[in-house]
Amino acid sequence: MPVQTQEDINRIAWKACDTFRGSIDPAQYKDYILTMMFFKYISDVWHDHYEAYAKQYGDNPERIERLMLRDRFVLPVVTLPAHKGESPDSFRADFQNLFDRRERNNIGELIDIALRQIAEANKDRLHFDDVFRGISFNSENALGDTAERNARLKSLLNNFYDLDLRPSHSSEDVIGNTYMYLIERFASDAGKKAGEFYTPTGVSTLLARLVDPRPGMRICDPTCGSAGLLIEAARAVAEHGDARNVALYGQEMNQGTYALALMNMFIHGYDAARIERGDTLRNPLLLDGDRLLRFDIVVANPPFSLDQWGVDEAGSDRFKRFWRGLPPKSRGDYAFVSHMIEVALPQRGRVAVVVPHGVLFRGASEGRIRQRLIEDNLLDAVIGLPANLFPTTGIPVAILVFDRAREPGGAREAVDDVLFIDASRDFQPVKTRNRLAPEHIERVLATHRARQPVERYAALVSRADIAANDYNLNIARYLDSSEPEPEIDLRAVQRDIDRLETELAAVRAEMRQHLAALGVLE
Repeated sequence: MPVQTQEDINRIAWKACDTFRGSIDPAQYKDYILTMMFFKYISDVWHDHYEAYAKQYGDNPERIERLMLRDRFVLPVVTLPAHKGESPDSFRADFQNLFDRRERNNIGELIDIALRQIAEANKDRLHFDDVFRGISFNSENALGDTAERNARLKSLLNNFYDLDLRPSHSSEDVIGNTYMYLIERFASDAGKKAGEFYTPTGVSTLLARLVDPRPGMRICDPTCGSAGLLIEAARAVAEHGDARNVALYGQEMNQGTYALALMNMFIHGYDAARIERGDTLRNPLLLDGDRLLRFDIVVANPPFSLDQWGVDEAGSDRFKRFWRGLPPKSRGDYAFVSHMIEVALPQRGRVAVVVPHGVLFRGASEGRIRQRLIEDNLLDAVIGLPANLFPTTGIPVAILVFDRAREPGGAREAVDDVLFIDASRDFQPVKTRNRLAPEHIERVLATHRARQPVERYAALVSRADIAANDYNLNIARYLDSSEPEPEIDLRAVQRDIDRLETELAAVRAEMRQHLAALGVLE
């Protein structure tokens, strides 16, 4: 089989969704599609490595098996007990063997058994148990009765059979891009349900590059979803060196989305990434002993204005993350901001977070927290983005950039202003949503790096001026981005009036002549 292009793999992977499309909600069947792709990927990787050893060591299966036990992961041999007089069934827990058994009436059970055995065989080195937890290919509730379920699974196996994910035939980037492509397509189909697992690629790219991650850094997303933002941050590291020389950390509350994040990390080759499952605000799990881990870079697209975020527990938070104030019970935006700043390394950590515009100007406890952040000289930039970028909401959003290097003793403590950028008019319409094109992202980044005013696009505002505006960060207060009215040339206008009056007089005279010829006028 020839090497498959990105477009080939994307097309085949998306075609596999036809098995479910129209009968099962995309928010549900995405887990089956992405898990099957992951299973096909690890099967292809295992066989690729096995074939490489076979070429090196020839016909020596015992030696090859020993080498494979020390490989990145293990695909065990499954032995099923004899059933109704049949012989025991033994097979390698890989995609090919399940494909060969696709006509069996218990194919869903066989897939579940294979995935459980893989999880058990790798429990001491990888989180495959967490990847496969919560999903069953033998579920009648999700996949229908036996006949319907078997037909779906047979079709799914047939579709993925054509997908060649061997590293020797498809680069790691291509495979990872396909996984991200599927997540983006599911987000588009799933609408508001996509918010728990997806941040649009353009927003992720901009957010990651704004904080300029470098090799050797520790990068965290405390609400990581399917980990797309962490992947973009790692890609941003590549601008300065080895993208593998980075430590990635994340936390995600939803079990299904957490599994997607683990798969995403593995497919992109970040096996050592530490992804925890739990509620970041109530129970942060990225810890060093009994202390919060600290990071060079913290990025996130947290849930907007989260209700019931945990204000009752926050008052007694053992990590003292909310010392600047408690956000209101019904809006957790500043709870996420407070957490992110507290886990950024003092005097050097950088933070970028997507927020709804209300975060910029709402008063009461949010206003007091905002004031403290500005007084502490942590806020570095406020960037307004276009509306309708997200599948979850059509509202315009903003990015807040904080820099702890502006603290006393930090390399940027002398910086005493905030950069405001209004990028709300820079977007590319695509179907029902807008997207940030590469040129829009580059314009924001170049302006952020230059840190100079740009007419109707960017303004540098002193903290004193922000204080004089009652710490309101509404971009329109500091930056007039409206298009100027064109200057009016009064002499030219008068010439046009004179010309029109002359033409009107001539028309009137001609009209009188015609009326007189008709005898209407004397």
